[in-house]
Amino acid sequence: MTTLASLLGRRVAVWGFGREGRAAIHALRKRLPALPLALYCSEAEQVEARAFDPALAVFGHEPDAAALAGYDVVVKSPGISAYKPAILAARERGVQFTSGTALWFGERPDARVIAVTGTKGKSTTTALLAHLARSLGVRTALAGNIGLPLLELLDGEAALWAIELSSFQTGEAGPVELGVITSLYEEHLDWHGSRERYVADKLKLADAARTLLVNGLQLGLVERTEAHPRRLLFGRPDGWHVHGGWIHRGGARVFDAARIAAPGAHNALNACAALAALEAVGYDAPAAAPALATFLPLPHRLQPLGSHDGLDWINDSISTTPQATLAALDSLAGRAVTVIVGGHDRGLDWSDFVRAMEARADLRIVAQGANGPRIAAALRDAHFPGSLAEAQNLAEAVEAARAGAPSGSVVLLSPGAPSFDQFRDYAARGRRFAELAGLEGHAAAGIAGLGIA
Repeated sequence: MTTLASLLGRRVAVWGFGREGRAAIHALRKRLPALPLALYCSEAEQVEARAFDPALAVFGHEPDAAALAGYDVVVKSPGISAYKPAILAARERGVQFTSGTALWFGERPDARVIAVTGTKGKSTTTALLAHLARSLGVRTALAGNIGLPLLELLDGEAALWAIELSSFQTGEAGPVELGVITSLYEEHLDWHGSRERYVADKLKLADAARTLLVNGLQLGLVERTEAHPRRLLFGRPDGWHVHGGWIHRGGARVFDAARIAAPGAHNALNACAALAALEAVGYDAPAAAPALATFLPLPHRLQPLGSHDGLDWINDSISTTPQATLAALDSLAGRAVTVIVGGHDRGLDWSDFVRAMEARADLRIVAQGANGPRIAAALRDAHFPGSLAEAQNLAEAVEAARAGAPSGSVVLLSPGAPSFDQFRDYAARGRRFAELAGLEGHAAAGIAGLGIA
C-alpha cells in the first residue's frame, strides 16, 4: 500500500475538491509540508481552493491524459471514475493513482477493521455496527463513505474501525479483518461502465478480507463468493436471521425487530449483518442486541419527517436503485402511500419495479426528473392499476403528491435514482423535500456517531 512518506520527492496532484480531496490535502500538508502539490477542481471551486491552501497550484478544469502524465502520483477522489480514458491512458504511461482510502490503509496497516459494502444497506449496517460495539464499551471509529473520510481520522486511535466502502473504494482497501457485503444489485453503471465491472469491483472487498460475511439470502452473491476460504453467511436459519418478527441467532430468539428504531424488514436484516459481524470478530453480539432499541436512524433513509397538511412525510432520498424503492414500499405495507420516484437517468433496469406495481392498485406514483418519463411510460405499458402522475422536477412532484393524497396517508420520497439531474447529492435532495413538505430542518441533521467514541 502507498504511504504518505513514499510520496516525498515525487510529483503529486490531488484530483477533486470535495471532502475527500480536502482531507487528502490536509493530510499531505501535515505529514509532508514542503511537498509541492497541485489540485484539479471545477472552475467554480478555484477561489475557494486557493483560500483553503494558498500554496496549491490550482487548475479549474478536468485534467486530460497529457496533464496527468506530468505527475508521478495522483490522489483521486472516489467519485471520479477509474475508467475514464484519460486515467487509463495515464496509467499506461506509468502514472500511479491512489486515494485517501488507500493512503489511510497504508498508514494504518495494524488497525482492526470491519469494512462494509453493498449496493444497499451498507451505511445503516456500518452505523449499527459502531453503535452496537460502543454499547459493549469498545472504542470504535465510524468513518469512510458514510460521511467522514478516513484521512480526517489519520491520527485517531480506536480498538475497532467500522468503515463503509463504496464500490469506488473497495479495490483501495488494505487487508481487513472482516469484510461485509450486505447486498449486490445493479448500480453506478455510469462510473463502472457495465454491470459486470460493477459487480467485480464490489467483490474486490473479498480479496482484502481475511474473513468475509455475506448476505445468505442473495443466491447470486453466495455463489460468487463461495471460493473465499473463510466465508460466513447471515440471513439464514443457522445464523443471524429474521423470522416471525424477531431477530434470531440460530434457533434462539434474541430481539424483537419491531423495537428497532429504523423501520422495515431490510433494516432488521441489516441488524443481523451488524450482529453477525461483531460475533465474527469475537465480541458478545447477543449482549449488544438490546442496543438496537437506541439506534438513531440515518437521515435520508426512510426518515420520518413528521406530519404536515394532514399527511405523513418520509424522506428516503438515499434510495438510488429501483430495488431500494421496493424495499421502502415493503416497509410501509398496509399504509396508503404516494411515492415520488425518478431522478438522474443512468440507464438502470426498472422492469422488476414495474412488475411489482402491476398488482398495486392502492398505490399513487408520481414520476419526476430526468428518467421520470421513462418510468411513467413503462408503468403505462404494463397497465399499472393505481394512480400515476408526472412532474418535471421535485417541487412539482411534491405538489402533485400533496394534491391527491388522502388525509392520514404517507408521501414517500424514494426516487430509485441518483439526484444529479437536480441536486448535488441525495442529502441536498432530501433537505429540499423536507422544505417542500413544510418540515424544513428535519432532514438537515447529520449522521450520529461519526468519528471515534
